[in-house]
Amino acid sequence: MADQITSATATAKTVRIAPRKARLVVDLIRGKKVAEALAILEFTPRAGSPIVEKVLKSAVANAEHNYDLDAENLVVSKVFVNEGPTLKRFRPRAKGSASPINKRTSHITVVVSEQE
Repeated sequence: MADQITSATATAKTVRIAPRKARLVVDLIRGKKVAEALAILEFTPRAGSPIVEKVLKSAVANAEHNYDLDAENLVVSKVFVNEGPTLKRFRPRAKGSASPINKRTSHITVVVSEQE
């Protein structure tokens, strides 16, 4: 039984949302059952909700297809957001100057594991 895999991972890389905003969403679902987490994400009015929901569904699909885990027993064991590459843009300002605009990106990772 020790060699049996009980968790699956999904990652979305270079998603165009600031990590600070995405972390507000992932903090809501950490440690919850998958069905409960999907319900929370569906009714959370934040820009990161659909993105995190998509990654969570992908992790569940990976668990079912690759490792034959039961979707009913899955729990969001780990979920985190890392900073991706920043797109650097400039906005014109007065007297011929410019000010920088950083368009930040995120790497969102969700790990689901089977509950004992």
